[in-house]
Amino acid sequence: MDRSILSRPAPEPDTTVRYGAAPEHVADAWLPATTGKPLVVFVHGGFWRASYDRTHTRPLCAALRAAGWAVAAIEYRRDAGRPDHYTDDVRAALSEVPGRLPGEGIVLAGHSAGGQLALWAASACAPPGLAGTLGLAPVADLLAADEEHLGGGAVRDFLGGSATTRPDLDPVRMKPPASPVVLVHGADDTGVPPAQSRSYVEAHPDARLVLLPGMAHFELIDPDSPAWPSVLAELEGLAP
Repeated sequence: MDRSILSRPAPEPDTTVRYGAAPEHVADAWLPATTGKPLVVFVHGGFWRASYDRTHTRPLCAALRAAGWAVAAIEYRRDAGRPDHYTDDVRAALSEVPGRLPGEGIVLAGHSAGGQLALWAASACAPPGLAGTLGLAPVADLLAADEEHLGGGAVRDFLGGSATTRPDLDPVRMKPPASPVVLVHGADDTGVPPAQSRSYVEAHPDARLVLLPGMAHFELIDPDSPAWPSVLAELEGLAP
């Protein structure tokens, strides 16, 4: 698995906006000269662990800016065993950040554990103007991920217990979002297997799954990978 995207140099954001009092309550923004597209609010992954933050999404955000998208990469508290800190922060970011940045509506996107948070938000607290949600290799079925011990027990670390205790945070077990959902998953992903996305689509048949042959986990957020044109195309498809 190629993890180089996690430490690759990339341009700094154009600005950073604050949405709360905690040090993590910030969003980095990449702003094209002009845009008639929705604002992309991006939620980073990292199996909900504090060692991974938004900086590894900078290559993706810079590439989206080059393609004409305004992007806000939100940060959030990553406090193991306190899942409501994560969701409270995502909810607050979606309430505060879009109104301070350009964009015609919003597309919510997230990778891996960030995909779980994006899918949760689409069902639980969809912001006004949400055009759709793009999940990139999302941890979409917390119960299955817990049973399979994905990420060395990442779900239990995140929740502070079994996934059976928090069906309200499990995208597969939540009500379907009112706006469109597209999931993109590498067919060769072993970190977050494509069965995670298949489970979501089985539970929410209006969602659509795009499987990319030969792709694994990190290619989906790597603008230099063969997966990138498909990610861009699906994002474009969610724009009104």
